[in-house]
Amino acid sequence: MSKVNVYLADGFEEVEGLTVVDLLRRAGIETDMVSIMGRKEITGARKIPVLADKLFEEQDDPDVIVLPGGMPGTLHLKAHEGLADLIRKADKEGKLLAAICAAPTIYGEMGLLEGKNATCYPGMEDGMTGATPVKANAVTDGKIITGCGVGGALDFACELITALCGKAKADEIAE
Repeated sequence: MSKVNVYLADGFEEVEGLTVVDLLRRAGIETDMVSIMGRKEITGARKIPVLADKLFEEQDDPDVIVLPGGMPGTLHLKAHEGLADLIRKADKEGKLLAAICAAPTIYGEMGLLEGKNATCYPGMEDGMTGATPVKANAVTDGKIITGCGVGGALDFACELITALCGKAKADEIAE
């Protein structure tokens, strides 16, 4: 069974982060919310406090990395060197990388979207360096899953469930 870590920073988009955690847990997938802020309480973009399961320094090595969008959450994720190192390591190991809203730009700037189809929050396409932008709620291309934003959060989460457990499980959860 895969281990998923959803990385949270102050200013993350609550719907994008929490919908993924909720649906993955409903599917029986081990999912942790991991704070990169040095404290467990994170404040989302809409000022909703969320308690992370673990601090970055306490996390287990994930099989899947999920980055929610939102501002300035995406900027905090982008600036975290430890997370960047973890993403590079996961990419080299062929692990699943997922990001939604503005967060696909993190993978784009790292060169991980080269030659991939991907989606993001409308207007952020220039940050997805090397990708072919696709207008869709969620896009899977190889080991990269991207989502468009709040409106695509359910589809994005179901794409993750499909990749980890199969389409039948994703359909069951979506139902």
